[in-house]
Amino acid sequence: MSHKNKSLKDLLLIHELAFIVLIVLAAAAGAVGIHLWEKSSQESSRISLLVQEVQQTRGDLYRQMKELFDAYFLEDTEARQQYDAFTQSVEAHFIQLNTIAEGKEEHTAIQDLHASYQQFVYETSALFDQSRGNNNAATQDAIRQTLDIGLETGLFKRYEEILARTEKLLSEKQSELDVQLKSTKRISVILLIIPLTLAILLLIFSRMFLKRAIVKPIQGVLQATSEISAGNLTHRAPEEGVHELASVSKAINEMADQLIVSQETLVRTEKQAAQGLLVPMLAHNIRNPLASIRATAQVIDTPEHDTETQESLIGIINTVDRLERWTGALLAYLHPLKPQPSYTTVAEVLEGALAPLQQKIKEKSIKLILPQSTHLKLFTDQHLLEQVIYNLLLNAIDASSKHSAIEITLEIQDQEIILSLKDEGCGMPFTPDPSTVSLSPTTKRFGTGLGIPFAFKVCDALGGHLNFRSRETGGTIIAITLPHTLTINT
Repeated sequence: MSHKNKSLKDLLLIHELAFIVLIVLAAAAGAVGIHLWEKSSQESSRISLLVQEVQQTRGDLYRQMKELFDAYFLEDTEARQQYDAFTQSVEAHFIQLNTIAEGKEEHTAIQDLHASYQQFVYETSALFDQSRGNNNAATQDAIRQTLDIGLETGLFKRYEEILARTEKLLSEKQSELDVQLKSTKRISVILLIIPLTLAILLLIFSRMFLKRAIVKPIQGVLQATSEISAGNLTHRAPEEGVHELASVSKAINEMADQLIVSQETLVRTEKQAAQGLLVPMLAHNIRNPLASIRATAQVIDTPEHDTETQESLIGIINTVDRLERWTGALLAYLHPLKPQPSYTTVAEVLEGALAPLQQKIKEKSIKLILPQSTHLKLFTDQHLLEQVIYNLLLNAIDASSKHSAIEITLEIQDQEIILSLKDEGCGMPFTPDPSTVSLSPTTKRFGTGLGIPFAFKVCDALGGHLNFRSRETGGTIIAITLPHTLTINT
């Protein structure tokens, strides 16, 4: 996979933290909304109380004026007592107004209104004193004029003007408060919508995440286990989703790969076992008649026969030899390999493999190119490795034309070597498969088809592997990869 899968534990933690954040946001939004609403409500109540107190001062002022008129025109003896009671009530209202008022404008307006009222009380109290026991006509006319015109156009009018300004101020503040309440309501709605929207998005994301990262991978795992249990070992579980499910899918795929290898190994073992039981019996039953046929052909092969008869006898002998080599090679291939490692060098191995091939190399005038440094020490089975290189070089020589070249190269790595054989022949008409135990096709007249399978078997026993590929310029490259030191499992 191109990216690292997140752990289900980490994703659940993120999911829980997201829910906690949403809860905190919702609580914060509710608290802010409640606070703003409570603050606005308190302000509205305060302004309403101010208006109520102002109106009560005005009502008590009217009642004071009534008591003043009652005292003069009706000669009510208890008017002065009622007047003083209303004065105390109004003063109590002004004390309450000063307590409730906030800000410079409100305090200034209330102080102006209070000052106007105190002026009213001062002048009206003087009228009470003048009218008491005074029967002078001029004085009575002056008092009457003051009551009829002076109070209405003077003190009371000025008080009404100040009261109107105060009420206008409070009305403006009430209007501002109404606007603030609307704004508070809008802000509260927005603050509540934000966590609600985030919760909906989280719900949608959670559904998509569960489907993509958990449900779908689980379906893939179930399908993979069903296919693999049914025998389809090539089916693979998708390694996607959360880390835990991806790990399960990876383990299932690795199990399928191991089952494939185990199945191939089992089939190969069973076939080899079957061949191991059948081939020795066939070889024994074939070799005895072959020996009699060859001996008879050699006995009757005398110069007295004509050319056609001699050629037929030679053909019989060659055919018998071919069958004998095939039977011997088959027995050698099926025989269990038990490497006997010892210290040797690449030079010694190549020398032992090339010694029997010198005649063939000379016959075709093949140019043999050897690696420059071949003194690397190996701990391996020299005899088996020589047979492998001999068989592969023999195939290369047979496939090469006269005056061509065969190059042997050596690549030394930290833990292994790569010995490559490169020829300029016609190339291989097939791709050797190490997993099959069938005999490889052969184009040689007396070939057994066991050289390559035997090479695969030896390389596997020596802890290495064999690789075939075609050359771009024509021919074949055979790469033998072997460890520096062969480890024998006891």
